[in-house]
Amino acid sequence: MGARAIPGRLRVRGGPRGKVFTAQASSLRRWCTLRVALGSDENYSIANFLVRELRRRGFEVVLVGAPALGKPYPWPQVGYEVARLVAEGVVDTGIVMCYTGTGVSIAANKVPGVRAALCTDAKNARGARLWNDANVLALSARLLSEELAKEILDAWFETRGPDPSERENIEELKRLDERLRCPEGAR
Repeated sequence: MGARAIPGRLRVRGGPRGKVFTAQASSLRRWCTLRVALGSDENYSIANFLVRELRRRGFEVVLVGAPALGKPYPWPQVGYEVARLVAEGVVDTGIVMCYTGTGVSIAANKVPGVRAALCTDAKNARGARLWNDANVLALSARLLSEELAKEILDAWFETRGPDPSERENIEELKRLDERLRCPEGAR
C-alpha cells in the first residue's frame, strides 16, 4: 500500500478544523473531555458511521489510517498508531477496525500499556472493560452493523471498570508490560 511509518511521528486527523497532520505523538494537544482515536485500514462505511456516532455522542474523534487519509492504510500501522495515542495519554480510548478485527487487535497489543479487545457484541465489550480493563476496542468491519455498533459503543462507554475482583489479574498484566519494556538482562 506504500504507506511508511515515520518513527516517533503519527499521521492523524483531528483538532482544529479536522485537518490531517503529522505530529510528534507526545505533542498532540487534548481538545475536549473524552477523546477517542478511531482507525481503520479501509474506508468502510461502518467506520464512517462510527465517526458520526461518536461525534453525535459528543466525543472528540482523532482519525487514524484510512478515515484520516481517504485511502487504504496498512492494518498493522492502524493498530499500532491508535494504540500509541492511547498509551501516551493523547486520547482516552481507541477503536481499531480491519476486515476481521483480528489483525488490528494484534498490532495494538504490541504497544505496552494497551489492552486491545476484539469485541463482537455488547457482552464482550462490557466484559473486556470489566474483567480486562481493556482500553482499545477492536471491531470487525465484516461483522458489524450500525445497530450492533451502537450496542457495542453503549457497553464500552457505559461500563465503568475494572471490576475490583480483577485487580490482581490486571496488575499482573501491567507487570508483564513492564517486563517487556525492560527485559531481565537489561536491568
